[in-house]
Amino acid sequence: MSNYYNQNTLIFLNENFIAANTAHTSLYSQTLHYGSGVFEGIRSYKTPQGTRIFKAKEHYERLHFSAKSMHINLPYSVAQLTEYTYELLEKNNLSDAYIRPLVYLGENMSLTPTQEVNVVIMAWEWGKYLGDKLIRVMLSHYQRPNPKSCNVEAKVVGHYINSILATTEAKNNGFDEALLCDMKGNIAEGPGANFFVEKDNKLYTAPLGNILAGITRATIIEIAASKGIEVIEKYFSPDFVLEADSAFFCGTAAEVSGIASVNDYTFPLAWEKSMGALIQKAYKALVVEG
Repeated sequence: MSNYYNQNTLIFLNENFIAANTAHTSLYSQTLHYGSGVFEGIRSYKTPQGTRIFKAKEHYERLHFSAKSMHINLPYSVAQLTEYTYELLEKNNLSDAYIRPLVYLGENMSLTPTQEVNVVIMAWEWGKYLGDKLIRVMLSHYQRPNPKSCNVEAKVVGHYINSILATTEAKNNGFDEALLCDMKGNIAEGPGANFFVEKDNKLYTAPLGNILAGITRATIIEIAASKGIEVIEKYFSPDFVLEADSAFFCGTAAEVSGIASVNDYTFPLAWEKSMGALIQKAYKALVVEG
């Protein structure tokens, strides 16, 4: 049986709720052959007020942005997608869940947009993507794509080949995760999460342009401001990271994950005393309490 569904699991597919194990798609789908499709990663949490999808509006607005950037006509509004998602969670009796909306295309072997657009929303119980322990990170030999080669701020299916290669390289070398640079050799982000580094009582993160405009990233910047922590968005080199005090990844799947080391460099500041730990605690409270 799958890790993501069982015989009772329902998914949303093109206005219908159907059993996950009965769903199918065409082997001639343009998304399957060429990677032209868009998706989101969203989390819901059990709160005192009931099941709450964290920043549903922002995620579905980004899904629309991604679709538009790929010349895909997404047929549902943000409000409709949000309503369908809450209904899906209720039907599957899920509260703490990971939600995956995917927009995939119909049969088309040419390199042009296709008229058939399919929308599926799936949900399952999924723990923190990078776990709860501090992780060991490897500077990847792979780089993030040139922003002139594709729309890097969109969550496009095909873009994640880059992520798979980087993560696999890191794990094959005994690390937990990778950290990638951009085409100019500046630190960009992780394969599936944005990156922050603490140095001299300030947080640094790569500016938008060569990275995914993470919704969790934006939330972290808001939390930091509320705590009086200065966040500087600038380009910086791997050498800057290898002289820093602490670091962490952030993303919907990863939430806030502390980093123990990059390559052979161990961050000297204890995680419990870092800005990342303070933000991690505030983030956990925010997703539950609002």
